Amino acid sequence: MNCYETLFVVKPTLTEEEITAQIAKVKDVLTNVNAELVAADDMGMRKLAYPVEKNDRGYYTVLFYKANGEAIAEIERNLKINEDIIKFLTVKYSKNKEIAQFDKLVAAANKKATPAAEAKAEEA
Repeated sequence: MNCYETLFVVKPTLTEEEITAQIAKVKDVLTNVNAELVAADDMGMRKLAYPVEKNDRGYYTVLFYKANGEAIAEIERNLKINEDIIKFLTVKYSKNKEIAQFDKLVAAANKKATPAAEAKAEEA
């Protein structure tokens, strides 16, 4: 299984619940194609470099996962047909240096997610 990173941008006009549902939908696609989700990084609402579909902003999410090459076509097909996702990019990590960088990114994403989870637990 190869290491992959997929960044996608969700429309800013959606509510917080709808954005969460779109992210969950993409994660479900990963599960359906037997990909192993290693980490997820919700980067939040950010300004786009240029307008896309008349949107100046978008909600960025990065998913780090391990999958077979055939799974990427299905993942990208689902991203293309989803009207609420305005942009996406998939990167494959194959060389040793790239895989080392992938591991660093996964560690950083997991470290970033842990304080957010602890803060939600404290609120509850």
